[in-house]
Parts: sequence; C-alpha cells; structure tokens
Amino acid sequence: MNKKILIFAVASLLTAIGCKQDFLEDMKSYDKYDDSIFENELQTGWYIDRLYNYFFVSYRNPQQSVVGLYNDNRAKMTEEIGGTVSNYINPNMTLQNASQADGYYGNSVTASVQNNPYTRIRFANFLIERIDQSGAGLSETFRRSAKGQMYFFRALQYFDLVRVYGGVPLVTTVQENSATDESIRAPRATSSACFEQIVKDLDSAAVLLPMVWDGASANYGRLTAAGALAMKSRVLLTAASPLFNKDWDNPGNERWQKALAAGLDAERKVSAGGYGLFGSSAKDWAEMTFRNDNKFNPEALMVFLLSTQSTSSSGYNNSWENSVRPNAYNGGGGIAAPKEMLDLFPMADGSRPNATNYVDTFFFANREPRFYRTFAFPAAKWGVKGKDNKSTWFYRWKENETTTKVTYFGNNQTNSPGLVRKMSNPAADSTAFAFSGTDIFEYRYAELLLNIAECYAATGDIGNAVTYLGKVRARVGIPSANNYGIGTPASRYAALEACLYERRVELAYEGKRFWDIQRWMLYDNVAESGNSVQKLGLKPINGTKRTGYYWQSKTYGKEDPLTGADRNILIDPDAENFQTEIERLKQVYKEHFVMTPLDQEWDRVNNAPVTILFRPNYYLSGLSATVLGNNSWLEQTKGWFGYSGGAGTFDYQQ
Repeated sequence: MNKKILIFAVASLLTAIGCKQDFLEDMKSYDKYDDSIFENELQTGWYIDRLYNYFFVSYRNPQQSVVGLYNDNRAKMTEEIGGTVSNYINPNMTLQNASQADGYYGNSVTASVQNNPYTRIRFANFLIERIDQSGAGLSETFRRSAKGQMYFFRALQYFDLVRVYGGVPLVTTVQENSATDESIRAPRATSSACFEQIVKDLDSAAVLLPMVWDGASANYGRLTAAGALAMKSRVLLTAASPLFNKDWDNPGNERWQKALAAGLDAERKVSAGGYGLFGSSAKDWAEMTFRNDNKFNPEALMVFLLSTQSTSSSGYNNSWENSVRPNAYNGGGGIAAPKEMLDLFPMADGSRPNATNYVDTFFFANREPRFYRTFAFPAAKWGVKGKDNKSTWFYRWKENETTTKVTYFGNNQTNSPGLVRKMSNPAADSTAFAFSGTDIFEYRYAELLLNIAECYAATGDIGNAVTYLGKVRARVGIPSANNYGIGTPASRYAALEACLYERRVELAYEGKRFWDIQRWMLYDNVAESGNSVQKLGLKPINGTKRTGYYWQSKTYGKEDPLTGADRNILIDPDAENFQTEIERLKQVYKEHFVMTPLDQEWDRVNNAPVTILFRPNYYLSGLSATVLGNNSWLEQTKGWFGYSGGAGTFDYQQ
C-alpha cells in the first residue's frame, strides 16, 4: 500500500502546492517568517506539519528514542541487544569532562535555523503566542487544535531534555536570536520545575486536542488528547522514580500519588474515548502494529505513520523490517537475541523460568504466548508476502574439529539461535523490506496499565498492582491461575520488581528498557538511588554482558548435517500441532546439535572481552563544552567538570 504519511508529509506536499516551497525556505531563518503564516488555515497547517517533520523525521525504528535525535544508542546499552559497546558502557572509558558530555542540547547561536531542541521549542512558542491575535480569522476549533499540538510538542521536547540532562532553562516565550542579550539568559530550572511545566503543557494539550481526530484519512497520526493524558502518566512516573525522587521509598510520597492519579485519570478518559487493549489473544497482540495499518487502533495512544514509498520525497520508511529479517529472507541480517533475553520470558503458566521448570537448551519449549511472537528460532513460522509458511533455521557446521572454517545454514550468520521478530509483518514483501510502512506505536495502552500497576506497587497497594499486571497477561492468554503466574508479591519491593519485570517482557524491543533502567538507576546500587537495586532484589547490570551462542552440529563434514526431512518442521503457535512440532524440534536438536559459545565474546572493545560498566554520573549527562562556552551562567551537572575544569554544582534531584 502506498501511504501518504501525515506527520512526515512536508516534502511530499511540495509538488502539490507550489507556493509552499517559498514558505518552507523562509523558515530556514528565524527572522524570515512572521504573523502572516496565520492568514489562513492552509498556511498555518504547513507550519504545524513542519514541526512534525522537525520532531519526528528521524523516527524510523521502534528501538529509537529521544525527540529530534531518534537513534538506538540507548537501546544498545541494555540487555536487549548485544555487540555494541558505546562509550557509556565501556569499562575502559571515563567520561567526566564537558567536552565528553552529550551534545543533544544544541550548538552555538547562528542566524539560520538548526533543528535542535530549543529551535523546536521556539517554533512551538511562536504559534502559542501569536495565533489567537494574528489568526483571529481562523476558526476557533482550528486554533485550539493548533495550540494543543504545540503544547504537546513543547512538553515532549522538555521531557527528553530533562531525561538527558536533568533541569534545563525553561523558555516559554519567543526570544530573539541573540548571543549578547543578557535579559534572555535563563538559568537551569530545577528538575521539579521542569516536570511542573511539562505537566502543565500536557494538561493544556489534553483540553485543546480531540481524543480522536475527525477525518481519520487525513489526520490519523496527529497528537491527541489521549496521547497527552498518557504522556502525563509517563512523565509523572519518571518524576516519582529514584533518579529524580530522593523520597521514592516512601509509599505516601506525593509524587507517587500524583503519578497514580494521572494514570487512573488517563485510563478512564482514554477508555471512554474508544482506546484499550487491542484484541484478546496473543495472535492479536502480535498483529496489532500492522493489522489496522494506517487506521485507528485502540492500543495506539501515540502512533507515527511510515510509508512504503521508495523515495524520501514521498515519505519515510520503517527500517525495522529490514533490520530483523535474516539473510535467508533477503533481509539485513537479523537482530540476534542475547541469551539473557531468551531466558527472561515466563513459562507457559506465567511463572518465571527457574532450575526446575526451564532447560535453556530447549529455550523454545513451554514458554508463554508473547515469547513466540517476540522471537523467531529454528523452524518457527515467519512468513513473507506470497509464502505464508516460510521458516528458516539458525545453525552451523564445521568441516573438521580443528578448522576455523564454518558454514551457516542459509547464510544466517547470527550470534544466537533466537532472533527478534516482534513488530514484523508476515506479509512483508521480501524484495522491499527496506521500504516497510509499518507504523510505530510509541505509546501503547498496555504501557499505561503498567504505569498504573507500578504506582500502586510503590504506594503499597499490592493487590491492585497485581490486578493491573493481570490485565496485561490476560489479553495474551496466560492462564489465570495464581494471579496469571505472578503469585502474590510478599512486599511492595517485590511488587515493584514484578512491574519492572513485566515491562521487560511486554515492552521488549520497543525502546523503553533503557528509560526504565535509568529512572530506577539499575546499573549499580549507588547511594543516589536510595539503594534501589538492593531493595528490589535485583542484580546490578554493571559487571554483566550480553551472551550469544550457536547451535553447532555434533558431527563434522562439508555437507549440511540436516536433511530436508529433518527440517520438515513448522512451528506455528496458532496451529493445533504446535506442541507436536515443538517436540519434533527438540528431537532434532538432541540428535544433531550442541550449544556452543561464540567464537569471540559478543561484547568486545579493541577485540578484548568486556563487561558493562555504566558510571554513576552517566545517568544524566553534563552540559557540553559548546553549551557552557556560549552560556557561561549555566551550572554544570554534579559529577561532571565544567568548561574550565571546575566540579559541577547542579543537583538534578531537586
């Protein structure tokens, strides 16, 4: 299907409306656009669409995060993906100098527009300030929705600035582009003040925006009141978590109460607006991102539309399909799942894997329904357009015991027998994986339920926490016995840990794991977290690694150790013969394969094995040398050195 995407459609509209070219060119300088943009709804609409482009043009993959930046660097600092050892988890690196800090904040002042955070904030401020006066001829409904989108934009941008740096200067009016005007030298606001402003903007957006847009064919994908209400829940949950809340361990803490109230308010209102969990089975869960492609989906509280067009002038594509497909599918090679992820998911009854109910050799046996829709493994059904029952295998063999020469079946040279398949469309065209149009669900209704569960746990209401976790599990068909396998947590700490565990499973590979690690400060048991790792009964991530392994033939030779008859297995979790085929795969493994360590450790630096080390000052970055050099009045963050080498003084937990 050829989709004309809405939120990224600026470039594609140029050919349809010739005068728009001049308008967009004018926006390349701060002083080249003025109140004339509010002369009519069409031109104001161009301005709004340009902001969608500025915010989301790089959002091509569900693992990506950080507004305007949208890369998967943070996802690669978690257990979900192995092999990439960024500077932030490299034990051989120590980042403390301003020159080593994150550059997301922006660059020095220039006359031309640069798509950085404060540019995006400035454009939102301009419309909020001017549209009611200068756009008096526009309909009230249009003006309300325009302002609502800008408030939402501004909230999104400040939220990610806070998640990267802690408190930042709050600018809610249009300021002239000047490096010398002292009146606009705003100091860093506290993190608390930033959260208050973000919530205020989301409240405004929720009042001004529709719950569901009219004219779905043209407006689906725009920001909504439902998204604003849900985002408020995410923001307040973050503010209540240990990273920003020194009093997180107090069940009566006001921040947890506010986060709980926001979550319940959002649940009530968005449910009344037609939102909810998509479907009532694991099959529905697997298909939610593509079954209603480009149409309203009740699960999608924030959705971003992508295009199947092969040229950037017609739209932008989702890179995920190509990334997850292995070589045998004509894909980009696949995303191998670390053993830590394969071993994580619950068993079929919802209980956690342990020494008595789980054998990692047969990681594919007796797992809960989401496992089979999150991962592909040998013989698992994973279709493509025209080949519904296509599958492939992930194993290798050696000619002899001493040789380093190995052959991979189907040229599937992967570091794991399990690959990520979540959010993959089984009807995708294998000749055009790179041009996938599958929409990205940035915020799902299930996340809102998990937010509520966590807030209940934090406030000591274990019963309601388990109830909300059960809603998420019931939808995919996990049996209800023993609270859907969750049991009854013995303490609020155990309930909180159960919530974080469920997020790892339900939201796996959706770009959420790093932010949970960050806000709970799970890399190590540092004092600033109030010893959150220890209290939740978790092991620090520091000192761990992402582990891979091969299915390797027990025998040697030049020929494939399996015959076509051996591979005549098709494991379909929706088929009646599912368990029979699982047993057949187990037998093939027993006869032919052995678990073999990788030829080299997956996580390496300069070809030497390493384990993860994320230092305490990395949870929030300092301001870069560029920012501090041009804004000398700004404080540097504690744990980082300033422009001239002095220790930072800004406390992000205030």
